[in-house]
Amino acid sequence: MRILLTGASGQVGWELARSLMPLGEVLVPERTRCDLARPETLAALVAELAPQVIVNAAAYTAVDRAETDEALAMRVNAEAVGELAVAARRAGALLLHYSTDYVFDGSKAGAYLERDPVAPLNAYGRSKLAGEQAIAAAGCEHLIFRTTWVYAARGANFLLTMLRLGAERESLRIVADQFGAPTWARNIADASALALVQAQRERAAGRFTSGVFHLAGGGETTWHGFAEAIFAQARTHLPGCRLRVTEVLPIATADYPTPAARPHNSRLDQQALAKRFGLRLPHWEVALARCIEELGGR
Repeated sequence: MRILLTGASGQVGWELARSLMPLGEVLVPERTRCDLARPETLAALVAELAPQVIVNAAAYTAVDRAETDEALAMRVNAEAVGELAVAARRAGALLLHYSTDYVFDGSKAGAYLERDPVAPLNAYGRSKLAGEQAIAAAGCEHLIFRTTWVYAARGANFLLTMLRLGAERESLRIVADQFGAPTWARNIADASALALVQAQRERAAGRFTSGVFHLAGGGETTWHGFAEAIFAQARTHLPGCRLRVTEVLPIATADYPTPAARPHNSRLDQQALAKRFGLRLPHWEVALARCIEELGGR
């Protein structure tokens, strides 16, 4: 299998580069050759490399900055994605793309199904939804995995931010009225590799159907609950961890205003993923412990 991977320097992309390796030849072009901020260059790249699968882990992810830079967010998350999808159709390649819970407004009481109405609250969510729509319009064979609250042992994410702040401050105020499931990038990458193997078998047998699926950690919590778990796990699994934090105070979203509105409910139902691919990610606390153990082993 010849796989073109974009965004390999990101937290999900870095894990994908490792998880996809057993599947075949993984092509990871440098940013100068594969820049989603220049959508017009992508068709020629795909034609040159002739992949059987395109895994797009590249994205504009600066949620708050997107409120004042929506044009760039749209170029990277929508226009470039559309170009990749058209190129995938021409090449006869399968496109695997990652989207987000931010396509929803968070007003639903329970976990979101793939078919629930979309209504993004912010520019980032609008750009990611536009990317989904561009893929559907292009008509290529595709899988879209919506995920949520992604973290890893590298990059910029909530886990690493909490560890840094917890070492600097004795008291932290963390939002406690937004609900979701922290999702380890390693689990996203491993599940993606398994899904791709099955998808390629389905394509070879002429029974593949494109679709959108929710891919997130098991269980649910709040950002406050996530922070408390991070500090508890760090004290257990991070040798030499020097945390100053002694209290984590729950606050409301209104007490921590941000340029971009966030959904109060980011819970994603994963029954469709389990039914199609037989995949279910571990409970978020189990995954967090493994990730922090990895940090401790460095």
